[in-house]
Amino acid sequence: MTDPNILEAETSLKDLFWNYYNIKDMIMSPISGSGSDRSYFRMSAEDVSCIGTFVPDAMEGKTFVELAESFFKYGIPVPEILAVSPDYHCYLQEDLGDVSLFSCLSAPNVADLVKDTLLRLTALQKTPEYLWKSHCFNKAFSRRQAMWDLNYFKYEYIKARNVIFDEDLLENDFEKLTERLVGIPDDFCGFMMRDCQSRNVMITQAGPVFIDFQGGRKGPALYDAVSFLWQARAGFSDDFRNSMLDFYCDCYCDGDCSKKAAMLSPINDMVLFRTLQVLGAYGFRGLVQNKSHFLLSIPGALSNLKDLLCKGVLDDYPELKKVSEALVEDPMFVAEKSCGMVVEISSFSYKKGYPKDLSGNGGGFVFDCRALHNPGRYKEYKQLTGKDRPVIDFLERRGEIMPFLRGVWSLTDPAIERYLSRGFSHLQISFGCTGGQHRSVYSAEQTAVHVRELFPEVEVRLIHREHPNL
Repeated sequence: MTDPNILEAETSLKDLFWNYYNIKDMIMSPISGSGSDRSYFRMSAEDVSCIGTFVPDAMEGKTFVELAESFFKYGIPVPEILAVSPDYHCYLQEDLGDVSLFSCLSAPNVADLVKDTLLRLTALQKTPEYLWKSHCFNKAFSRRQAMWDLNYFKYEYIKARNVIFDEDLLENDFEKLTERLVGIPDDFCGFMMRDCQSRNVMITQAGPVFIDFQGGRKGPALYDAVSFLWQARAGFSDDFRNSMLDFYCDCYCDGDCSKKAAMLSPINDMVLFRTLQVLGAYGFRGLVQNKSHFLLSIPGALSNLKDLLCKGVLDDYPELKKVSEALVEDPMFVAEKSCGMVVEISSFSYKKGYPKDLSGNGGGFVFDCRALHNPGRYKEYKQLTGKDRPVIDFLERRGEIMPFLRGVWSLTDPAIERYLSRGFSHLQISFGCTGGQHRSVYSAEQTAVHVRELFPEVEVRLIHREHPNL
């Protein structure tokens, strides 16, 4: 069933298109917006093309339109706004094509593209404040905003991963980090794009163009450079990041070495802050809303956090360090990438929902073990799991479990064979029961043994979600 809001958006956008181009016949194709609530459409007819955007939040639409118009007039590389609905829910903007910087990160000229982007970023950030300040919906970066982001990380990521921590001690560390960030001199503050990353930079014949800056506000310029160079899925090396950061600060400080050193002084705290901020966003968009793009970004962000731990950046924040050490060892995300096919086998409790698919494939098998007799109903097995001998004997003695598993394997074995022959990289097999402790754990363990024996060329990853230490 079609969302009535999308139908309304399409109608409004068609009206805008007809009024602007005076053309009735056109093609309207949806464009993916990743994690955004906005809806995008490519609208084309005859020899014209534009991007139609529907924004549920009218204030967000107004902010983007007014900022874009102001920057465009000043010569900053942003899309030209062509037409806007009176309520700001819909607008047409210049069609910049389909090539984002993210799609070019493996190109031979990536260093030149990154440098060009950073050079243009400094021009955006140093745009006179009077041109954009009144158009920003968000107030200037402040202590309150920093604490919002850090608590977003606490509630949407730390608690979502069930990591135990001392709330008071963690809040002390958050306050210490915040104090360091809000003390950045005004010389190093300007228009802060807020979400400066390679997906929000389009590569055109005229060079890089910035999109999605409606969250912009006055704030530390360094934040955008860090957001860009430490983007979780960009995969830049330390040497590349440092080289590009040096280039960026040279551009921003016009080659003034003393000014450049002062600008770079909070770099470690800024990288830490941005890493925590994006983990909060990935937690909400990925773990809660189950959007694959954000789930796939979590390992990269955790890798950045691990680097900060290794460099001693978190030594000043003892409780945050303890939490971070637990997060980077999270078995759900720490497994190394495989060169071949991975079969991920997991146990889980239905009470806590289905396992997340971190591969981005959105497929696999889920088997319900709850029809099998439950050892957890008996006192002597309550504290044990499906890996303990008494529980194993209980399940095997009743004669139900092996016919169940043979039925499972009759489905999964042909699938693994087919995946291997077609060069697929990931298959998920999950077993659920009431508590994720007895029947599902046993089934996952036995299936892991079975797959390893039958398919030695496959990498098996075994995860007991409710009992990660098994």
